[in-house]
Amino acid sequence: MLGKIKSSRLAIIHVLFLLILLMLAVMFSGSQNPIRIMLQQNVFDQFNRIHPREPTREVVIVDIDEKSLELIGQWNWPRNVMADLTKSLSDKGAKVIAFDGVFAEADRNSPHFLYKDSSPEQIKMFPDNIQNDGVLINYDDLFAQEIKKSKIFVTAFTYGRSDREQTKPKNKNRVLARSDVKSVFLRDAAFFDAAAINLPEFSKAAAGNGSFMAKPDDDGILRRAGMIFTNGKQLYPSLSLEALRVALLGRKGTLKIAKVPEEERGMIDTNYRIIVGDKIIPVESDGILHVYYRNFCNKDDVTNNSNICPVADYVPAYKFLDKKYDKEAQRAVKGKIVLIGASAEGLKDLRSTALRPYRPGVEVHANVIEQVLNDEYLLRPAITRGAEAVFILVAGLFFIIASPFVGVLVSVALCAAIIGSAIFGAYMAYVEHGLLIDPVYPSLAVLTIFVVSTILSYARAEARRKQVRNAFGMYVAGEVMRDLERNPEKLRLGGENRDLTVMFTDIRKFTSISEGLSPEELIALMNEFLTSMTDIVMNHKGTVDKYIGDAMMSFWNAPRDVENHERAACKAALKMQSALEPVNDKIRKRAIKNGKEPILLSAGIGINTGACAVGNMGSKQRFAYSALGDAVNLSSRLEGQTKAYGIDIMIGENTYEEVKNLACLELDIIRVIGKEQPVIIYGLFGDEEFSGDTKFIKWRDLHNKMLEQYRAKAFDKASDIADKCINIAGARYHDLYQMYKIRMAELKNSELPENWDGTIDADSK
Repeated sequence: MLGKIKSSRLAIIHVLFLLILLMLAVMFSGSQNPIRIMLQQNVFDQFNRIHPREPTREVVIVDIDEKSLELIGQWNWPRNVMADLTKSLSDKGAKVIAFDGVFAEADRNSPHFLYKDSSPEQIKMFPDNIQNDGVLINYDDLFAQEIKKSKIFVTAFTYGRSDREQTKPKNKNRVLARSDVKSVFLRDAAFFDAAAINLPEFSKAAAGNGSFMAKPDDDGILRRAGMIFTNGKQLYPSLSLEALRVALLGRKGTLKIAKVPEEERGMIDTNYRIIVGDKIIPVESDGILHVYYRNFCNKDDVTNNSNICPVADYVPAYKFLDKKYDKEAQRAVKGKIVLIGASAEGLKDLRSTALRPYRPGVEVHANVIEQVLNDEYLLRPAITRGAEAVFILVAGLFFIIASPFVGVLVSVALCAAIIGSAIFGAYMAYVEHGLLIDPVYPSLAVLTIFVVSTILSYARAEARRKQVRNAFGMYVAGEVMRDLERNPEKLRLGGENRDLTVMFTDIRKFTSISEGLSPEELIALMNEFLTSMTDIVMNHKGTVDKYIGDAMMSFWNAPRDVENHERAACKAALKMQSALEPVNDKIRKRAIKNGKEPILLSAGIGINTGACAVGNMGSKQRFAYSALGDAVNLSSRLEGQTKAYGIDIMIGENTYEEVKNLACLELDIIRVIGKEQPVIIYGLFGDEEFSGDTKFIKWRDLHNKMLEQYRAKAFDKASDIADKCINIAGARYHDLYQMYKIRMAELKNSELPENWDGTIDADSK
């Protein structure tokens, strides 16, 4: 009997629990959990709203707005109109003209298209705006000529369909990089396998050609923009990067991608940089830039909210096609980078940004260009994640050490001060240095430690009496019981983290069995079955966690250490299969006596090893010594999968690594319900002696060859080998290989990805 647990021991448990919680919080600090990322992104958005970027007024958006559509006509406008617009912008002194869209098809409004069947005599009779010296005017040619004459027009491309004839964008070969740097960006930059591109004459005549592909985050907000794109063979700049290149270096200028030398790299630097003239853009190997937004305003924004929008950044396109607006239009674009985009709702070019939802997509390019011109960047280097983890560790340790010695009110004040300083510090780092430091998760972690510490401090005030035999006598083997009585310090009330081997056992066809028995007979049968299974677990130094109807959960290596606990669990599972034989003999005799067909017992067993939380769990009124964790869940899933695979015992990869000399076969790579990462599963078919048997060795070699062919998508060969496996393994494992054959027949007619590794989603528990 443990008797009364002393206050000093409770204090140690208190501290250990909080330290474990603190370590878990620190370890989770770099997690990409969707909820954590969502909170992080929202706080960065809020920082951007509070402190938007200052404007440069060097970028203007020529807007295809509702008024322009009303005056000029519906989109797409004839290419002669686009030619006039390009000429007007060029004549009025625009530094660059970049069009946020694609002219992928020939202009069907062009005279050469509409009147292509006319005779030469008829053509000569057409007005001058349709023919020129007897030749029908080609609007596409007019547009291409104006693009070329301007020497500043930048075309664009985006994601496209691979079934089109032309899917490769024009590469102006203006991206220079050393071979080692280029190979990294070819691997990591935003990838496209096909592109929607402009007519060749437009791309050829243009001063530059860039991508306007964009991928928003899961919540639909576009916070990051790719500066470099790749089709796996070449590197392509973004539309905004091409506009900057032409503006700063001219149409023949080149931009460079370089790795930052170690000796020049500061603590908050990125590993790579894109160099455009005297502008240095910090990026990582994916070429992604965090967009630092400001509000781009149209006339209505200026009218309705002059504090935020003192000047309009949008100029309606129609003003560049009407001479009465010449002076106003020239003032708007002279010496500036001009982006042609659309705000008209029907054109569907809308994006949600950190500042406002449903904004014209061209604003993203405009913001990127301006922040490069301003040398203002948002960075989240590795040191920011390290700073967050250190903050959690230091603040958490402070609370763990200080909480027993200060009152609740002082603790609350300290907690509020620490969280407030985290939020203020993160905001100042954003404002002063453009650093994206997350204050939300560290604050929640510290708050959690504070709350748990406070609760445990109150719990320590209560005296708790526990008796080892009362707590564990009905669950663990006698040897384990005696060891705990001799060494009560091995029992940690409240729980601990340990590596456990967990087993789930379940009776097959239990419903069918129970239907043919009276309640008394069913209870007697269950007691007999569970008694046999429990004896085997305890004899192999295991702990019975709980009985769940006809199922049983057990684990090894808690509450005391069990050497080679993986092997002990597997040996127990093999013993359970043989222990069912005398029970089935009784069932068989009883059925024959009653003139019925016997339904024999068989058990599915799942075994897995991994880190678990184990200890007393429940309520003050009732608790149980139990284990929780991912390893427990996977063990249960493995037991459920034994039915699908037609075997009796299935083990996880961690268990297999410690029992390789037993008769095991790799079965599959599956993604079980509740887990994102796939796991390798194995079947356990016998002990060391059976593992060395010639028949099993031959079976294992054939089985492994079958899996090799299966994962290579050679399903016909794999199916032939499966038949040979049945011949060796016997009828007992016919269902296993029949399952493989059925699956391969289905996969054979499916389109599998090139990098398919054989992973299958398990659709049942």
